[in-house]
Amino acid sequence: MKIGIGIDTGGTYTDAVIYDFDSGKVLSSSKSLTTKEDLSLGISDALDRLDRELVKRADFASLSTTLATNACVEGKGGRAKLLFIGQDGDTLGRVGADFGLRSPDEVFVSGRSGSFDGKVLPQVDWDELAASSAEWLSDAESLGIVETYAVNNGAAAEREAKKLFSALRPGIPIVCSSELFSGLNSVRRGAGTLLNARLIPVINAFLAAIERAFERLGVSCPVMIVRSDGSLMSRAFSRTHPVETILCGPASSVLGGMALAGKPDSIIVDMGGTTTDISLVKGGQAVRAEEGISIGGWRTFVKGVFIDTFALGGDSAIRCRGESFDICADRAVPLSLLATRYPYIKDKLRELLASRVTHTRPLHEFFTLVRDIENDSAWSEDEKALCRALKNGPLMLRDAAEAVGREIYTLKSERLEAEGVILRSGLTPTDIMQLTGDFAMYDADAAALAVRFILRCMGRGDGAEELDGFCGEVYERIKKTLYCAIVRILLQNKYPALARNGLSRELKDIIALRWDELRSGASGYFDLDFTSSAALVGIGAPTHIFLPDVAKALGAECVIPPNAGVANAVGAVSGSVSAAVEVEVRPDHNASGIDGYFVCSQRETKYFKQRDAAVLCAKELARKLAVETARERGISTVAAVDISEKNKESFTASGIRVDLGSVITASAIGGALL
Repeated sequence: MKIGIGIDTGGTYTDAVIYDFDSGKVLSSSKSLTTKEDLSLGISDALDRLDRELVKRADFASLSTTLATNACVEGKGGRAKLLFIGQDGDTLGRVGADFGLRSPDEVFVSGRSGSFDGKVLPQVDWDELAASSAEWLSDAESLGIVETYAVNNGAAAEREAKKLFSALRPGIPIVCSSELFSGLNSVRRGAGTLLNARLIPVINAFLAAIERAFERLGVSCPVMIVRSDGSLMSRAFSRTHPVETILCGPASSVLGGMALAGKPDSIIVDMGGTTTDISLVKGGQAVRAEEGISIGGWRTFVKGVFIDTFALGGDSAIRCRGESFDICADRAVPLSLLATRYPYIKDKLRELLASRVTHTRPLHEFFTLVRDIENDSAWSEDEKALCRALKNGPLMLRDAAEAVGREIYTLKSERLEAEGVILRSGLTPTDIMQLTGDFAMYDADAAALAVRFILRCMGRGDGAEELDGFCGEVYERIKKTLYCAIVRILLQNKYPALARNGLSRELKDIIALRWDELRSGASGYFDLDFTSSAALVGIGAPTHIFLPDVAKALGAECVIPPNAGVANAVGAVSGSVSAAVEVEVRPDHNASGIDGYFVCSQRETKYFKQRDAAVLCAKELARKLAVETARERGISTVAAVDISEKNKESFTASGIRVDLGSVITASAIGGALL
């Protein structure tokens, strides 16, 4: 019997399963709170709740996490910098933000670009670069390097820059775009490379937590990490390629949903603590993101399954907005959970209600400390003062501001929150579930006090009837958001132009209005229905509350499979190691036609006069790189390598067909783990 341990560390919960590969069954499962202050505690607790004898017999463990996903959505991550060689600042200023390069302080531009065909290399004054970038790089925790035409010239300048800065800053991780991506668009490559650098501290904290948890329990089996396409990679490989995990949690949910539900055509909806992830399965195969993953304003070349991720989860902050409320993108620790750890939270909320104050700011929210920064010179004195004030326990917004001598309007907490030093606690859908009885684990009284405050700020009464009505409104808002998102995704999948350009405001309004009509039972002279023959598969703890009504509105079957609450952990352990490498054959066009062919890979560029020789070289190079990459990802033997060739779409200019070359793809399938 081959046994694997699957672990998924989400923003709120850590799930674990023991999976029998021979029978395809979950033998043991558990769920524990994710402990942000020390992730190893939550992982250890989840493992502790599994069958101890089976844990000791495990052949390997595989882990997925939404930490990188959440960091992208919430704008969090380490202090990273990007060196951009051969690009001009005007171009970055014009289009950089479209790909995620929003902060000029994070990017340093240097050198003159070479030629597109790779024959002329970029020109860089390395001594001048070292001197002029020293102050800019001084506070960086990691560095990414990208060169405009690295894909076409073998990335010589990127490698030279890495050698230089490795000597100048030996303590920080440095990763080049050519080590991550093969796409031509240098701005998109740069965005993905900067994001990768930002995520290095996130993945390192996760890996350190895994090591502590496994050492504490005496577990000594190979450990793999899930990538965004559902395949696996080793811990060592993931340390320098964390961007490949940006949707590994959602990818695991797809694999887990497919394994548990057994529906060949399905829409998989995974609602977690911070985000909701929706993916599509057609004919038993997950739909893939062909152009690379986009998430949280970042547009990357990361390959993965198609997943639409948006900020809606059990820990989404609910805040007053005029006479209504918003379910915000910001994550908050549920007040009902915080009150179970710190009972005085309820006393502070009662004092707030007794004051009869109303406010446009979320005065009911608290700050809580995650880690100490007292000895870190990168933080300001005001930021350190706020953290010192929180050492004795969570503080309400006004109390936190008063403790550091500030008004609530001038309290600077944004950077502390963005980098995970402190967390907010506030009213969330999880709190509403405590009040409805759908999820009764924490302190419902704290949730009720926060709802009463928000009702007052909205200008409503705060009695029992109004409280029940508010809970119903929150549930209805979540269902409507899910319905609108699913319809949008299905429309964009069926009509790709809508994916490129986005849905118009009018179409979005029609979708929202149709939900309102369906819920009210209104029908008439003309009706418009959005329906699907695919099954809606709900995974993640709260989906059983919201998905049945959404499925009914879509005329679809609703499936909540057994072990749905730990589907991500099942998906994590059911993956395998594989590696796909692309090598391009590009014609060298001149005025008289084609003069030869470039063979372009992430590591080198070669030139041939004849196409056949170029294609043969590309196939050999792709095979070699695929095997090397698969081994880097953690396997000792490669079971098979599949090679395919796809011609790029040609076009006609002045009656002449223009050949754009072809792409050779080598896919290596893993055998035994290292």
